[in-house]
Amino acid sequence: MEKSLTLREFIITRLIQASGYSAILFVALIFFFLLREGLPTLAEVDASSLLSIRWYPIENYFGILPLITGSLIVTLGAALIAVPFGIGTAIYISEIAPRWMREILKPLVELLGGLPSVVLGFLGILVVSPFLRVFLDLPTGLTAFTGSLLLGGIAVPTVVSVAEDALDAVPRSYREGAWALGATHWQTIWRVTLPAARSGVLTAVMLGVGRAIGETMTVMMVTGNAPVMAVKLGSLFSPVRTMTATIAAEMGEVANGSTHYHVLFFIGMVLFLISFIVNIIASSVVFRAKKRAERILS
Repeated sequence: MEKSLTLREFIITRLIQASGYSAILFVALIFFFLLREGLPTLAEVDASSLLSIRWYPIENYFGILPLITGSLIVTLGAALIAVPFGIGTAIYISEIAPRWMREILKPLVELLGGLPSVVLGFLGILVVSPFLRVFLDLPTGLTAFTGSLLLGGIAVPTVVSVAEDALDAVPRSYREGAWALGATHWQTIWRVTLPAARSGVLTAVMLGVGRAIGETMTVMMVTGNAPVMAVKLGSLFSPVRTMTATIAAEMGEVANGSTHYHVLFFIGMVLFLISFIVNIIASSVVFRAKKRAERILS
């Protein structure tokens, strides 16, 4: 019996280890594939052309700066929308809402997170874009701002779900200790509960930003797909094109092995590196927050 149990534990342990190693292996294989298909770009396209401000592959203009700036301005706009709304909603669900309301809101938020992005893209084209065009008196409603609004809506459920779990994991003794010292409900939330859940809240923010960076269908449908530089505040209310939308729109039309084909994979490399850097920053911030909390508790 003990030998059978030991064998079962051995097999389960090895399967768990294999699952953990497979995640690293898959990421490495994806990056290797991107390198294999994208690095020929450096030999086929001059660096000055690659870093130019014109994207017109038909005439061999492969400037990726408009795509990078378009992705950044849409992502930053989405983060400015998703972070306050997401954290505020998480605080309401975890700390303020009665239990019956919590049982309704939490599944609804998770349901919103499961909506297909193409559905939100149709909503943006049919409702949000015409409304913004009339309300803001714009030439077109297909702008970076429209994309930011919809991406913010897509990222909010991720931020809410992870941040609410982090807030809910804070021991109740922390709150009771603050109340015993005379703190109000809001002071307890702001000075005790939220700092105690800081690492989880930061993780929620970074996951939401990562979701916004990698979104494709929605931004392709509502941002106008104009590859122009987006470096001014007014660019938020103009059409832009993101890296993900460019890959999705053009990959099916290029010849395998052509310069255009390799440049699209190079864009994928840049997008992969940006996501990787965001995750590293998130991990380092969470690690420092945990170490700081351990020093305080010790």
